[in-house]
Amino acid sequence: MSQRHSDSSLEDKLLECRFYSELCLDAKGNPASRLPMVRETLGVRDNATFQPDIPGPPPPSSEDTEPRTVILSTQSAAALKMGTEQLIPRSLAVSSKAKAPARHQSFGAAVLSKEAARRDPRLAPAPSFSLDDMDMDVGPRGALTRNLRNQSYRAAMKGLGAPGSQGGPGHLSPKLQSLAEESGQPPARCPAKNKRTLGRKRAHKGSFKDDPRFYQEIRERGLNTSQESDDDLLDEPHSPQGTRKAAAPIVVKSYRPPQVTWSQLPEVVESGILDTLPAEERKRQEAIFEILTSEFSYQHSLGILVAEFLQSRELRATMTQTDHHHLFSNILDVLSASQKFFEDLERRHKAQVCVEDISDILEEHAERHFHPYIAYCSNEVYQQRALQKLTSGSAAFREVLRGIEQRPVCGGLPMISFLILPMQRVTRLPLLTDTLCLKTQGHPERYKAASRALKAISKLVRQCNEGAHRMERTEQLYVLHKQLDFSKVKSLPLISASRWLLKRGELFVVEETGLFRKLASRPTCYLFLFNDVLVVTRKKSEESFVVQDYAQVEHLQVQKVEASELSLPGGGSRSSSVPHPFQVTLLRNSEGRQESILLSSDSASDRARWITALTHMERQWQGPANKGDLLQVEVTKAYLAKQVDEITLQQADVVLILQQEDGWFYGERLRDGEMGWFPEDFARCITNQVAVEGNVRRMQRLRVETDV
Repeated sequence: MSQRHSDSSLEDKLLECRFYSELCLDAKGNPASRLPMVRETLGVRDNATFQPDIPGPPPPSSEDTEPRTVILSTQSAAALKMGTEQLIPRSLAVSSKAKAPARHQSFGAAVLSKEAARRDPRLAPAPSFSLDDMDMDVGPRGALTRNLRNQSYRAAMKGLGAPGSQGGPGHLSPKLQSLAEESGQPPARCPAKNKRTLGRKRAHKGSFKDDPRFYQEIRERGLNTSQESDDDLLDEPHSPQGTRKAAAPIVVKSYRPPQVTWSQLPEVVESGILDTLPAEERKRQEAIFEILTSEFSYQHSLGILVAEFLQSRELRATMTQTDHHHLFSNILDVLSASQKFFEDLERRHKAQVCVEDISDILEEHAERHFHPYIAYCSNEVYQQRALQKLTSGSAAFREVLRGIEQRPVCGGLPMISFLILPMQRVTRLPLLTDTLCLKTQGHPERYKAASRALKAISKLVRQCNEGAHRMERTEQLYVLHKQLDFSKVKSLPLISASRWLLKRGELFVVEETGLFRKLASRPTCYLFLFNDVLVVTRKKSEESFVVQDYAQVEHLQVQKVEASELSLPGGGSRSSSVPHPFQVTLLRNSEGRQESILLSSDSASDRARWITALTHMERQWQGPANKGDLLQVEVTKAYLAKQVDEITLQQADVVLILQQEDGWFYGERLRDGEMGWFPEDFARCITNQVAVEGNVRRMQRLRVETDV
């Protein structure tokens, strides 16, 4: 025992003597006065943390007998200014690969470094830190990319609170920078990856079922706004600067395409069919496969809606049976229809590497199995009303719903994004089928089959829209029939199968004549505009209105008036009190006489919306404008209409803009021709002329082949 102790003491003394001799230190650990100050760090030259930042002080004169304090690089002004380390909790760090020892460092220097660190912790080398160790996506210049799902990294970055530290080139700043809406340009592709080698060099291991994505987060390539698909654009090499082709359509940055393409499937790569398959046939196979994979993602998201929300006992306990039915309707039938559709598609996919056709499957399911979609879409008005009532009136519902939405399986997505999935899927199917038609134009028989499938699916979508409108319009007329009081004028039979509400709202009355003098004691009136008649009322309460007059829409004249044109009786202008006026003339009112009224709205957009609604019949008589000259936008996020003159839009919808006013768009939806208002913030302008012309051609083709 004593022998081992003496050997250990001897080794320590030898190591200490070698340490002092190597560094030229005296007995007290200070540098010898005859030598200049040593600024470098114990041989660890490759550590960026300990690089010299400022030149060392001049050597002391011989007259200076007192030893000077060693100033290490970690204590220099530059080090204190820039920060020395960035710490991350060890439990949150992920090591992607083992780190090799530092180069250009001998074993002796490493031993000395450890001994020095033991004696003085300030001499410890900085921990090695690499971007490879971080489980994150890094964009150009170290910028964080979007759609990161690593919560551990986010938590770690929040914990980096080193005050005053700033990252330079090659350093990570502990402060997360705000993300711009426009992401950077895609990285440049290697010219060697041409169309023949693209699929083989990006071979995907495993099945597309291994990691299903939320349907809310994907954007099918078949929805592209030009004749080419995203897959076609990816085949072309980018310029060294990474710029996109001039004909590239606008791609919504918040979307992600399906995780695997047909050309990346192992069975496709191993078969060697890509060497002989024509480019057009490969594009057709990609279009077919995308319908399959997107249906699987859609089915996966529907399963989450059923398992986490519909079958939640806690959520069911916060509402009545009626509200529960209105909220989820026949979603189980919709899920069953999706499962059958996917099974038939997958069976066809497994039977052949190159699928012959799926048009027959699309046509059969659209005509025989997709009827649950019509019932679900018809329930949309009740669904939105039930959700709004529960959200605003039940604290227990909000609390339980928030807990479910925060579960990892839901991906942080709100329940409403799951509830609108059937509407979103059924409106995308015609565009995906139309893309399949485009890819089969060289084969007459396949093209006819694809066209029949497109007509069947378009008919289904039309029935879904009509069902939703029918339920909404019938309920509106039934409610208004009870609320409108015709005691002062000739009664008007309100309920009619051919009548629906276009717009309603309260306006200020500036001037009135004839019958409108009855409104003099109350400077506002409440208008109900139907597709065939305008009803002017006085509001008694939220659920009671006294009818003052009405007139058929064809007997209306509307004129926009500028506030500067209005003058007071004693001179001056009314522009301050009447900001947005317009005049409505009833050529033949309920008594067959002509009446005029000057109205004013709160905003320029509200006035524009009223004038557009009041002149809707005149616009139809004028006929359509040149569609190619109209501004086009692509919807970046779903919008649910809040008023009757607004339009509900799904992600990736393309809209032709007919009017623009004060932050609002009035446009025509490309896929079905429906019109309405929506906020500008929910869409992005399409500036590429090739994409614009392609949209017009696609709209014309859809209207002809589907009779929309």
